[in-house]
Amino acid sequence: MSQLTSYQKITLLFVCFLLMLACETSRDQKFNDRKVSFNSDWSFYLNDSIKDNDTIGTATQWRTLNVPHDWSIEGKFDKKSPAGYGGGALNGGLGWYKKTFKVAVEDSTKITSIIFDGVYKNSEVWINGHYLGKRPNGYIGFQYDMTPYLKYGENNNEIIVKVDNSKQPNSRWYSGSGIFRNVWLETTDKLHVAQWGTYITTPKVSAEKASVEIEIRIKNQYAASKKATVTTTIFKEDTKVTSVTQDITIGGNSNQTIKQNTEVETPILWSVETPELYTAVTEISLDNKIIDQYKTNFGIRDFKFDTEKGFILNGKQVKIKGVCLHHDLGPLGAAINTRAIERQLEIMKEMGVNGIRTTHNPPAPELLDLCDKMGFIVMDEAFDMWKQTKTKYDYGNDWDKWHKKDLVDQLLRDRNHPSIFIWSIGNEIPEQWNETGVTIAKELVAITRQYDKTRPITAAMNPPVNMNIDDVTLQFEKNNVQFNAIAKSGVLDLIGYNYAHQTYEHHQKNFPNTPFIATETTSGLQTRGYYDSVSDTIKKWPVRWDLKFTEGNPDNTVSAYDQVQTPWGSTHEATWKVIKKYDFLSGMYIWTGFDYIGEPTPYEWPSISSYFGIVDLAGFPKDVYYMYQSEWTDKTVLHIFPHWNWKAGQTVDVWAYYNNADEVELFLNGKSVGVRSKKGDDLHVMWRIPFQAGTLKAVSRKNGKVVLEKEIKTAGNPALLKLTADRNSITADGNDLSFITVDIMDAKNVLVPTANNEISFSLKGNGKIVGVCSGDPVSHESYKGSKHTALSGKCLVVIQAGNQADNLELTANAKGLQSKTITITTK
Repeated sequence: MSQLTSYQKITLLFVCFLLMLACETSRDQKFNDRKVSFNSDWSFYLNDSIKDNDTIGTATQWRTLNVPHDWSIEGKFDKKSPAGYGGGALNGGLGWYKKTFKVAVEDSTKITSIIFDGVYKNSEVWINGHYLGKRPNGYIGFQYDMTPYLKYGENNNEIIVKVDNSKQPNSRWYSGSGIFRNVWLETTDKLHVAQWGTYITTPKVSAEKASVEIEIRIKNQYAASKKATVTTTIFKEDTKVTSVTQDITIGGNSNQTIKQNTEVETPILWSVETPELYTAVTEISLDNKIIDQYKTNFGIRDFKFDTEKGFILNGKQVKIKGVCLHHDLGPLGAAINTRAIERQLEIMKEMGVNGIRTTHNPPAPELLDLCDKMGFIVMDEAFDMWKQTKTKYDYGNDWDKWHKKDLVDQLLRDRNHPSIFIWSIGNEIPEQWNETGVTIAKELVAITRQYDKTRPITAAMNPPVNMNIDDVTLQFEKNNVQFNAIAKSGVLDLIGYNYAHQTYEHHQKNFPNTPFIATETTSGLQTRGYYDSVSDTIKKWPVRWDLKFTEGNPDNTVSAYDQVQTPWGSTHEATWKVIKKYDFLSGMYIWTGFDYIGEPTPYEWPSISSYFGIVDLAGFPKDVYYMYQSEWTDKTVLHIFPHWNWKAGQTVDVWAYYNNADEVELFLNGKSVGVRSKKGDDLHVMWRIPFQAGTLKAVSRKNGKVVLEKEIKTAGNPALLKLTADRNSITADGNDLSFITVDIMDAKNVLVPTANNEISFSLKGNGKIVGVCSGDPVSHESYKGSKHTALSGKCLVVIQAGNQADNLELTANAKGLQSKTITITTK
């Protein structure tokens, strides 16, 4: 090296760098080559009526689209929909998908499989006329080996998928219809790691080292036995950490499970603040040639649920501050999109959320991948019902034949995710109060422990104690509580409470040996941006919507103050006060993080989406969002509400959520109307004042010094539109999204909180509008249209990039208002 010139040395180093980069690229490319996207260029046909013949023919009219796809979200809201209001008043039906594709001749000696991450529901699949199988469950992934029936070279192959979502109702919420999750084509050597074929655990974790146990299921589809070498290498990003190699002999047409052990020195632990990930790359070699590579992401962490200290992660007590999420993505329907899921999680993270419950079914794999990367404590839930149905055509009809297969596949698919800390085997199961439920629970627990012994198992029970008593506290003091049969049986590792927050403080008395988790809490109700004045509140909205409440508001609104709850639930503040108070209460999952389509409690038609969310269907936070942010984050918060557009003489309650301060002073048009401080366990302060047009200003102070100031001004008439994108530059991959908020402003650029103008959208460039929404639970406008009516001055439009780089120009127009254009760059 010393004999080389400086130029030669630099050149040699550069070449070495390129070779190293090429090796990394090659390694990553091999990961990608095993499984490739199979989402594009499907043909789709929807029967005009569920009474049509269950056939397709040469005269069938197809349209071309990409999956994931949800056909129900494309339809009209229908008061007479057999899905009912619970299903979002959107129809199901019977759909057909088909796709033609070629397979290279060189792949004729390999195994080619089709992987569906989820099809809702009752899917059946054919390849070149050969029947591959059926899967009733819409939420679980499945794989079919197509190899025996494929044609190679220039010959076309045709895959057909039938999706039957015609029998309604089959869900208590909006399910969506169709191939609504990703599809993959997988090509492997005949000797390969099986689907979901690795299981990685870290049974001993310390600051010095972590033991890593790797279980690998290997499949040999050669007729002859094979001698192979299996090597697993662990990487932290692109740095090799450790490696383990094993020689094996595996019989022809057989499966074999092997175990490997290694250690990671000074491990970087996964936590909600720093969700560090490792990657295990398993390679199978024959005759010194690598024939298969399989990548598994995992995390190293140590945790337990404790009867005294709640949830402990890496030796530190952590309160689970979680939310329940349904699988729909608002105006996008049930068709999954990674960026849309990521946006939801970003909004939750900004609020201070550190936990997600997958309500009430196995989620899309992309959600779990994002939870791994972003740091969420996940409760992964399997079933909303067991054998006893909740709706006429739901999963209870498939229970006997399919529940074991579905649960096992969920466990195999999900068990390497470091974000998953709890398995839930069911939600509000009708059998929970009798011995039938105990028998089924024991079976499900045994299955779960067979495939994963590292996480506790719970069930979301409504509730684990009998609440049909007059004085809950008195009953507990008398030790005369009737227990839920499953909770009493001792089969669960965690007692899961749905609601019943009045009983939480008594948990240690009633379940002294089993830790606590609030699997579902609150069920508060709000319409974003809607507020009753004091007199209206007393007249229309008592503390609980079912008490002295018969007619409701004529426009199906619910006050956005945290004052309205379901009969089984509580306000947001009430439950958090209890959870916050006791160390042994490990945490909670609030119902819900986002509004969702369907289940429009407390209303029926014309409401078509829920009121439960802390964030509305469009992704706009309701006011209570800031209560949680003030409690759950270190951000300095000062949020005052309601808006300041009222009639002269109305008396209005003004609330403030704040933190990192001793007090808040409120000013109306420059004049103080009083200083307020939180007392005891208060979570907000309030002023009751008469309305005067002008400026409402709040000032928070600590030790006499100003911390934050916030103003709300009386808005004039709508005059112009303001467009704000969550991202102004997105990827030109045909999938990436930009979410653009449309605000209706007055001439002085003040948001008009009562504006409900209809806004029309047009887009120029290589992209498309894929969703419009205002978050209004009563709106029947299509989420797939090009216009939408604002709610409380706000609307959302979602645009999707095409496959070519371009500048997308979105223009918004509303009658009588100045139009506005925003440019989104795709690269």
